[in-house]
Amino acid sequence: MRAKNETRPRHRRRITRRRALFAGAGAVLLTGGALGATSMLSTAGAASAWPTAKGSQAVSKSVEVSGTLDGGYKRYYGSGALGGGDQGEGQDPIFKLADGAVLKNVIIGSPAADGVHCMGSCTLQNVWWEDVGEDAATFKGKSASSVYTVYGGGARKASDKVLQFNGAGKLVVSKFQVNDFGKLVRSCGNCSTQYKRTIIINDVDISAPGTSIVGINQNYGDTAALRNVRIHGDSGKKISPCDRFQGNNTGAEPKKIGSGPDGTYCRYTAADLIYK
Repeated sequence: MRAKNETRPRHRRRITRRRALFAGAGAVLLTGGALGATSMLSTAGAASAWPTAKGSQAVSKSVEVSGTLDGGYKRYYGSGALGGGDQGEGQDPIFKLADGAVLKNVIIGSPAADGVHCMGSCTLQNVWWEDVGEDAATFKGKSASSVYTVYGGGARKASDKVLQFNGAGKLVVSKFQVNDFGKLVRSCGNCSTQYKRTIIINDVDISAPGTSIVGINQNYGDTAALRNVRIHGDSGKKISPCDRFQGNNTGAEPKKIGSGPDGTYCRYTAADLIYK
């Protein structure tokens, strides 16, 4: 969900501290039982091909998931109350995941409403958004121990945010691909309840056009670590890897206060970004 008053970009719709941080991310995936640390930290040479949908299903009311839902690469799309196909705020999601739920092998078509909501820790494995609606996924857990894992899959045609981080805890994004987007990950800049958030982005493919890979709130202690990020079609380096903001809980537009690696909040070096 777009921060209430944050300006939407004009965009066509159509040991070391860092090593310890990534080691911790791998442990989280291994403990969760869904994926292993070794696969998370491997370096893919190129993005995977988009899957072909095996049937389609209209969704007029959010599908509530507890446990695991394996969609078998079926395409789910909004209809009725979820079929507006616009960027309006406050839309319901196609899928609503309970704490600990897993959503896998799913294609979300258009209209996509507000994609996926994770109400606590969750795993999104090989989830593909063909045309992002309000947001692709929103993470809303209230516990500092919440872990949100996005592994594989991809998103395109996101006029604003792809992954919206409103809750507390850690978000780990790996082997994901995105193109034609505003922001890949944004820590909510003006939610009424704010948290310290940790973001790890590893082994992903970013394709222009796009605005930024990650935006965090420095004043709330957010951190973002980037590793093995391949950026395609951006020879002018217009896509910002990491932006820092002065967040608030009043609903005011957050103020951007810096960009680029600083070793504390935006944790990466030039070697972590591969331009293709």
